[in-house]
Amino acid sequence: MRDLKHLIFFENLLQEANNDLVKRAREEGRKALGYTCYFMPEVLLDLSGCFSVRLRAPRSTSPEMATYYMSGRTCHYGRSLMERALEGGFNFIDAQMATETCTVTCRFQEHLQQMDIIQNPNFFCEFTDVPFKKSENSMEHFRKQLQAHVLDKLAEKFGVDTSDETLLAAIAQHNEVCRLITEIGSYRKLDVPTITGYEFHVIQLVTQTCPKDMILPYLRETAEELRTREPDRKPAWRVKVVLAGAENDDPNFTALIESCGALVVADRYCYGSLPGREEIAVAEGQSPLDAIAHHYLNTSMCPRFMPKEEMRGRKKYLADIVREYKADGLIVASNKFCEYWSYERMMDALILPRDFGIPTCSIEKEYVNSASGQLRTRFQAFIESVEIKKIQGEAKR
Repeated sequence: MRDLKHLIFFENLLQEANNDLVKRAREEGRKALGYTCYFMPEVLLDLSGCFSVRLRAPRSTSPEMATYYMSGRTCHYGRSLMERALEGGFNFIDAQMATETCTVTCRFQEHLQQMDIIQNPNFFCEFTDVPFKKSENSMEHFRKQLQAHVLDKLAEKFGVDTSDETLLAAIAQHNEVCRLITEIGSYRKLDVPTITGYEFHVIQLVTQTCPKDMILPYLRETAEELRTREPDRKPAWRVKVVLAGAENDDPNFTALIESCGALVVADRYCYGSLPGREEIAVAEGQSPLDAIAHHYLNTSMCPRFMPKEEMRGRKKYLADIVREYKADGLIVASNKFCEYWSYERMMDALILPRDFGIPTCSIEKEYVNSASGQLRTRFQAFIESVEIKKIQGEAKR
């Protein structure tokens, strides 16, 4: 397929957390607000005068210093973030808008709050409590938490305008990003998709790590480009898969899967767009903050929600994605020592094949893909098994 015009530019933006667009926005006097989890609504951090940056630790190696503080039996993702902070890689952020969700990232953010790591005189870290249920009481609690620990703090510390008018403007900008990402992602549903999983992974990540207003012109051009993009005459892939799981902010992991012969057609993982890029609807007479709180709590598919109906709903959601995107199988990957996704991955590997007939590959990996040879072997074996089942199924028709 013809190369996407801005792909190299997007790839370069992902090489550092403090990328060129982030630097430009800070030079304009805007505040960089870090976050790590979907439960911190990025739309609230994209108000006038500030912008959101979902923290990553690209090109990480061994998190030796972080292991001293957090032990070697904690998720590599949280330790990699801590290592990057200790290296000075997050000194550009003016605040970390933390959530009490994932245990290890919570510990990472507690270190930012308690230790003098971020060398920025204006820096502060503020925690928001996130409910474990989706009841109306939970919604009200979450809304109050967002008001007290996000909006009020931004107004107090940085003088940010948090009026309903400003919130509605942020929602409008956020919704345009969602529409464009949804359109770009829809080409993965074609019988012969006109975008690779790697390309989409890169595009989705830049929308989370760059100021929205600065990345939007490039997204618009990319969407326009894809409307007329033609697929390869002979596709390089043999099967299609959905990739699900925990924190996955490394497009090279997607590229590794695709190099083995499986096209990744849907991204149901942390940092992914399913869920994550649904438009926020504000009903008539509803406050913008109330709409935001309801949206993020209701759309989340996080495994920290443990009621039986929620757990069962997540499996059906995955199965529906597999069918909608015409995938042949599912790869579910969790980071080693991940508290929530270790259980979720195990249940996905059992329930999806048994109850929905979906071939499933279960992978436990590190945040840094140092064992790429072993992963490649696993993926190749899985792809071959799925391909054989496809051939057998076609022979019976």
